[in-house]
Amino acid sequence: MSSTTTDAPALLSLRGIDKSFGAVQVLHGVDLDVRAGEVTALVGDNGAGKSTLVKCIAGIYTIDAGQYLFEGKPVSISGPRDTGDLGIEVVYQDLALCDNLDIVQNMFLGREKRRGVLLDEPTMEELARQTLAGLSVRTVRSVRQLVSSLSGGQRQTVAIAKAVLWNSRVVLLDEPTAALGVAQTRQVLDLVRRLADNGLGVVLISHNLSDVFEVADHITALYLGRSAATVRTRDVTSSQVVELITTGRSGDLGLAPATASAPV
Repeated sequence: MSSTTTDAPALLSLRGIDKSFGAVQVLHGVDLDVRAGEVTALVGDNGAGKSTLVKCIAGIYTIDAGQYLFEGKPVSISGPRDTGDLGIEVVYQDLALCDNLDIVQNMFLGREKRRGVLLDEPTMEELARQTLAGLSVRTVRSVRQLVSSLSGGQRQTVAIAKAVLWNSRVVLLDEPTAALGVAQTRQVLDLVRRLADNGLGVVLISHNLSDVFEVADHITALYLGRSAATVRTRDVTSSQVVELITTGRSGDLGLAPATASAPV
């Protein structure tokens, strides 16, 4: 049994999500709530099901059972186009940016604006600047810089800006500070918090509990493909979250003893 943290309505809700690959069941009745204006951290050990859950949210995998709700209403997701239409975007760890293109070209890749048969470069440039400015990004010198010339933190910033360019409502960030230095991590965490402050629902997938405790409002811990607990960040300690991740329980939080010890 997981811990409920608030009665505020969720923008995105998953209820009882199951997902199997052949005979192997990876997700078992997983619940997740993402609220507008909040950062929800999704944590779990390797193999806990985080990546599978993210791909189910993104529409890359279809769910076997459970409900996918947006603004409280059940929706049918058959692919990434459906989630994109809802305003759900995912920034994966590999960022999927093209080094040989500049920032504007990357942000509009596959969604280029045209004026007749020609690309509408002025409009794309202006929208790119407005998006970066709206996120208070000041570390990028020019929107015409090649991505290959950017630092790791700047690349992450461009990937996030690309995700929110299209009137996004929910943004999922997969390990956004992985392999970044201290200063670059600071820039990205500030940006994550600004996304929520701008009214978006943010899901932060991270192994770094220091980052989680700095920016997350809620934490959902997965254990062996199950929702161990969902808690307010301010109500728990790092040690409790580590216990939820590694054993599925921490004191009176988490799965029932028999479930926590059961193999997947």
